[in-house]
Amino acid sequence: MAEVTEEKVKVTEPKEPLFSKKNKKLLIDPLADNNPITIQVLGICSALAITAQLKPSIVMAISVIFVLGIGNVVISLMRNIIPSKIRIIVQLVVVAALVIVVDQVLKAFAYTLSKELSVFIGLIITNCIIMGRFEAFALANGPWKSFLDGVGNAAGYGLLLVIVAFFRELLGSGTLFGIKVLGDPIEKTGLYAIGYENNGFMVLAPMALITVGILIWIQRSRNKALIEDH
Repeated sequence: MAEVTEEKVKVTEPKEPLFSKKNKKLLIDPLADNNPITIQVLGICSALAITAQLKPSIVMAISVIFVLGIGNVVISLMRNIIPSKIRIIVQLVVVAALVIVVDQVLKAFAYTLSKELSVFIGLIITNCIIMGRFEAFALANGPWKSFLDGVGNAAGYGLLLVIVAFFRELLGSGTLFGIKVLGDPIEKTGLYAIGYENNGFMVLAPMALITVGILIWIQRSRNKALIEDH
């Protein structure tokens, strides 16, 4: 009698591409349909505080992208060894360390801008978008997906900051990056020659909230799926 040996065939699932459709959604969705500011209504405080000018808004956006992208990776790598009772403390330590790095780099290479941003760089630690992504995503997913999620959400946050700052600085001061683009209001050149005047309300903090509200209205009017049923 011939002996029949059965060989077990191991079926290996193909590895998911680094930029698969699901992974791309992690980057793209927060820019529009799941934006942390306009949809989740998070990070509003910094939108009010530093969007009077374009330059500090861009620096803040880059800083948050760095902190959230790297922070998500660190939390993801540590997710299986962090005791659940102290996970919030660990998350705060991670984000605080990254914020210190950002603060020291700004002081070394852009001291004037660092003084303009003042305490707002330190307040990145309390940004609810960062802690929310640590808790909701990084603790449950691998490093690569966590990195994409962090960069995507931070980029969506930064995009809104830049848009708000663009309109506030342009309409409130007539400048972009401190450069006079509408003319000189004192010598009455450019648009000022035909009677245009800067809107002083745009540089006030409440106008940041109104501008965000207008952006939310525009976004939801264009995408009916975002309109909530009452």
